[in-house]
Amino acid sequence: MNPDFDAIFTFCHELEKLKSVSRRIKPNGLDRYENSAEHSWQIALLALSLLPNARTPLDPLKVVTMLLLHDVVEIDTGDKFAYHANHDDYDNELLAAKRIFGMLPAPQSDDFLTLWIEFEQAQSEEARFAKGIDRLMPVLQNLNNGGQSWLEHGIRVSQILAKNAGVEAIHPQLWATVKERVIALGEQIGLQQ
Repeated sequence: MNPDFDAIFTFCHELEKLKSVSRRIKPNGLDRYENSAEHSWQIALLALSLLPNARTPLDPLKVVTMLLLHDVVEIDTGDKFAYHANHDDYDNELLAAKRIFGMLPAPQSDDFLTLWIEFEQAQSEEARFAKGIDRLMPVLQNLNNGGQSWLEHGIRVSQILAKNAGVEAIHPQLWATVKERVIALGEQIGLQQ
């Protein structure tokens, strides 16, 4: 087998663009917004840290790969704020996924696209776990930075709890802890219920 290094290098060069996709939350202690590449790295490590507490045994490589791939589409579509009505843009994101993963040689391009779709459609236990982790990280960041993005966007406690309730499916005790902290911070900083 002769690897297509040029295609792989082109794909990795394209991934550089993810570093310029700004999100709506600031890293702790910094006065700038995080980028999607930072988010992907951090949730991959959060997932690895929480995998021993998963309800069922999961494939760690599959979970981490999904988390590293899931936001690559933002190179074309930009980041969508989780609480906006247009947050879900599957059709445009699928086009982006096909374009970007299509830069890779087969069968890797097909494998990455399949994993991306599996994540987006929560088709496996690994995908549901990964989606829960993707939801959890911004909540943890907001809990550590005084609710910065929630305050900036007028987000209510009820929205936070509803949007992130899927964390309960990956670990009820974890969700109970996080939910309690969200409610307490909401009261402390004056978020509407």
